Amino acid sequence: MSIHLLLVDDDRTFASLAATVLRHEGFRVTLAHSLHDARAALGRQAPEVVVLDRRLPDGDGIHFLPELRAQFPDTAVMMVTAHGDIASAVDAIKQGARDYLSKPVELDDLVLRARRAAADLQLHERLRQAESELGGRRRLLRPRAPAMVSALQMIERIATAPRSPVLITGETGAGKEVLARHLHNVQGGQGPFVHVNCAALPSSLVESELFGHERGAFTDARAARRGLVEVADGGILFLDEIGELPLSLQAKLLTFLDQGAFRRLGGTAELSSNARVVTATNRDLTREVAEGRFREDLYFRLSVFRVEIPPLRQRREDVLPLAESLLVELCAELGRRPVDFSAAAKSRLERYPFPGNVRELRNVLERALVLEPGPALELQALEPRGPPGPMAVDPDAFVVGGPPRALDDVERLYVKHVLGRLEGRRMEAAKVLGLSYPTFLRKLDEP
Repeated sequence: MSIHLLLVDDDRTFASLAATVLRHEGFRVTLAHSLHDARAALGRQAPEVVVLDRRLPDGDGIHFLPELRAQFPDTAVMMVTAHGDIASAVDAIKQGARDYLSKPVELDDLVLRARRAAADLQLHERLRQAESELGGRRRLLRPRAPAMVSALQMIERIATAPRSPVLITGETGAGKEVLARHLHNVQGGQGPFVHVNCAALPSSLVESELFGHERGAFTDARAARRGLVEVADGGILFLDEIGELPLSLQAKLLTFLDQGAFRRLGGTAELSSNARVVTATNRDLTREVAEGRFREDLYFRLSVFRVEIPPLRQRREDVLPLAESLLVELCAELGRRPVDFSAAAKSRLERYPFPGNVRELRNVLERALVLEPGPALELQALEPRGPPGPMAVDPDAFVVGGPPRALDDVERLYVKHVLGRLEGRRMEAAKVLGLSYPTFLRKLDEP
């Protein structure tokens, strides 16, 4: 996403230098030296970011701000004010400016804030795309399996209690995010849907990413930053892999759940967000609590409503309709003419256990659409390869067959099973399983 930035400043020397630096950072920069020039530039192309000086030859930038916001409500505006003119800065923020800079403007600070504005724009664009994709995903949420029908009915009842937390459990790839997005849709789609993979957040930045930080809170914190809790205000904050959240942050999350209030890292002001927290995990959190890796009080708070998604192998009546819906979606994404399954492919779909659940099904179909040129897909990759061995065990065999096993043993067998199917490619196996690489290694090597 190439960001178009309009810089409105009558200091031509500063404007030229700033434009050079911003272009070097990848921005497409248009210069204007007056409100008249700014209106002309806006008439030619809508910018994603505007840096607007207050003192201009033909008017006050703050008085122009309402006009700009009315015409381009999604544009991020950064107001430039005189040093120490706090009243003007506050007025600008009240009228819709995203941020403000004080003169003399430091180029490093300008670049940092422009990057942050660009990152926020890209985040909102991904959210909009996700919401548009939801229309296509709705058809995936018409299951036949009684357990899945029951899960969806529960989601529709939960939607009537918009602040209560929800915990979605199920195996990796079973569709926990899809169910969370369905809840967002049933609630009316109000506010953003913010997806956070707790396992992917660097441990040193988790608090800043979730709750934001104030300027100077740590090295390189040159500007205040909103956290994802604030970004999700009025919508849903989906915390995937909640079991990976560090113990040090679990208390702060509990406080937010109880009070709807939080503080940014390095800040003293109490802020609020009306985001609904939806969490997901493939772990047994009761065991995590017993072993001291997860707070008991947080577990009880998160599981006010608990919804479990059964694995795909336990809802085989959903496999073929789901595959047909995914096939239509993938054909559109890949620009391929609509195709169908051969009779043999349908039989393979009905027999295959899908240890990777819906995620594996989608991957199989995407691969087939790329590699199989015929008018009907055969899905020969779903055929067993040679005699069954320890790495080719049907997950049902060790989940529901034979004597009961400890959950850790089952998880380790499943991780090895997926690794075997991917011919030892560890990074790819971790991605398919939806695990961070360190977590994957730990599960693989546990005694």
